[in-house]
Amino acid sequence: MAAPLPGVPRGAGRAAEPAGGSSGGAAGSPCSPPRTPGEDPPPSPPDRRKKKDDNISEISSIPNPFPELCCSPFASVLSASLLPKATSRKKQVIKVHSEDDTSRALEVPSDITARDVCQLLILKNRYTDDHSWTLFEQLSHTGLGRAIEDHELVMEVQSNWGMEEENKFYFRKNYAKYEFFKNPLGFFPDHMISFPSETNAAVSHSGILQMFLSSSTYPEIHGYLHAREQGKKSWKKLYFLLRRSGLYFSTKGTSKEPRHLQFFCEFSNSDMYMSLTGKKISGAPTNYGFCFKPNKSGGTRDLKQLCADDEQSRTCWMTAIRLLKYGMQLYQNYMQPYQGRSGCSPLNVTPMRSISENSLVAMDFSGHRSRIIENPTEALSVAVEEGLAWRRRGCLRLNSHGSPIAMSNVAIHRSQSWFHHKISREEAQRLILQHGLVDGVFLVRDSQSNPKTFVLSLSHGLKIKHFQIVPLEDDGKLFYTLDDGHTRFTDLIQLVEFYQLNKGVLPCKLKHYCTRIAL
Repeated sequence: MAAPLPGVPRGAGRAAEPAGGSSGGAAGSPCSPPRTPGEDPPPSPPDRRKKKDDNISEISSIPNPFPELCCSPFASVLSASLLPKATSRKKQVIKVHSEDDTSRALEVPSDITARDVCQLLILKNRYTDDHSWTLFEQLSHTGLGRAIEDHELVMEVQSNWGMEEENKFYFRKNYAKYEFFKNPLGFFPDHMISFPSETNAAVSHSGILQMFLSSSTYPEIHGYLHAREQGKKSWKKLYFLLRRSGLYFSTKGTSKEPRHLQFFCEFSNSDMYMSLTGKKISGAPTNYGFCFKPNKSGGTRDLKQLCADDEQSRTCWMTAIRLLKYGMQLYQNYMQPYQGRSGCSPLNVTPMRSISENSLVAMDFSGHRSRIIENPTEALSVAVEEGLAWRRRGCLRLNSHGSPIAMSNVAIHRSQSWFHHKISREEAQRLILQHGLVDGVFLVRDSQSNPKTFVLSLSHGLKIKHFQIVPLEDDGKLFYTLDDGHTRFTDLIQLVEFYQLNKGVLPCKLKHYCTRIAL
C-alpha cells in the first residue's frame, strides 16, 4: 500500500473525475477558495460547541437536592447495586402430585428446600398456610413413603431415585409432623423410654424434649421389634435399644450389657420410611412396618426392615429416630413459621385480624330501630342463628314451575371438604394416616354396610375409630344422630359443627378434617 504524500491528509489523494465533474479533493467543499500545493490550510472557525461548553463551565454549579433521581444519559437507569446479583443456580423441573390424581410441574432451582416447594404451591393455589403442608416422597415399587423434612433439598432427594423407578412427590397435609413438640408425653409411653441414671426427679413435659435435643444426655428407647433377616423372607422378634450412637439389638433376651448388644443401623447416610402397604409386599407379621434405606441404595436388598406390634410403638420409634438424626434442626423447622412474631409462642398464636375486620360490629335489625350488639355472647348466638337461617334458605330450590322445593338433607354435605363419597373403610384409614394420627383428625363417608347411613372416622390415641351416623325420622322430618337420638341434627353440616365445639359422645372434639386437594 502506497504511503500518503507529506502534508496531505489521508484520503485526500483520490483519482480525478472526468472533465466537467467537480473535483473530489478532501481539502474542503467546492465553495472554498483555491490554494497552492504545500500551503497550510486556513485556520478553521472556532468550535461553537466548545465555546458554549466553556461558558457553561464558568457558571457556578447548583447542588442537586435529589442526586439519587438523576443519572448520566449514557449510564444505566438502575445502578449495579440495585440490580439482583447474577446467580449461577441451575433450574430443574419436578413433578408434584395430589391425592385426586392431579399433578403440576414446577421449574425450581437446584437448592430449593421442601418448605419452599410447599410455600410455592400454597401461593399458586391460594391455599391457607396453617404450617401443616408437607412434601411427601413415595417409592411405588417398594410401597414405602416418608414426609420430607422442611430443610431437606428436594433435588438431592430426587437424585437418589433410580432411572426406572416410578417414584413420586405428593403435596398434602400432615398434622402430626411436629405434634410431638406440643404433646411429647403422648408420643413416648413410659414403658418404652428410660432416662439416664443421674436423672432422679420426674421428667416434666418440656424436660423430655430438652433431653432429646441436648447433646450431652439422651433418653433410651427400648422395646421389641420384628426384624427381617438380611437376604431372607423370615422375620425375627428381637429386643432393640436406641442410643445416641445408633440402633442396637440384644442377642440375649432383654440384656443391655455391651457384650450382648449388636449394632443394627446408623442414620447419617440413610433415610427412614414407613410401610404403606402393610403385609402385602414385605410379608411382615403386622401392618406397622418401617425401614431404613441408604441414600445410594442399589435396591430392596439394602433395606433394613423393622415391624412394630402396634401404631403407638411404631410412632415412638420413628419420632425418636427423627429427633436423634436431626436434633435442633427439627425444632428450628417447627419454630420457623412463628419467628418474627415477638411475644408469640407457637402454642398460642392466633390469626391476625385485618383493619376492616376490626371495624366490624354486630348489629340487630329485628326491631324498628337498629342497635349495636355489645354483649359478645348475644352476638355469637345471633351469628349462629343467621348461619342456620342462611342454610335453610340455601336448601330451597325452584322446581320446573318456579315454586320453591326443599332440597334433600342428604345432598347438603356433598360440597364439604370433610365429606368423601363412596370410599371404603381401608381408604378412610389410609387417608387419615396420611394426614397424621393426631387427636381430632376426621372425615365423614358413606357407609358400606348400610347405604342410608354415614360413618364418622376419627383419630384418637394413635388409633382410628369409626362411628355410625344413623338417620331418624320424626313427624315426617329427617334427623341424624350419633347417640341414639339424644342429640339430633337436621343435616350432617350441623352435626360436624356441633362436635367441633363439643366433645359429646366422641372421645375428642373434631379438629382437623381430611381433604383431597387439587393442584
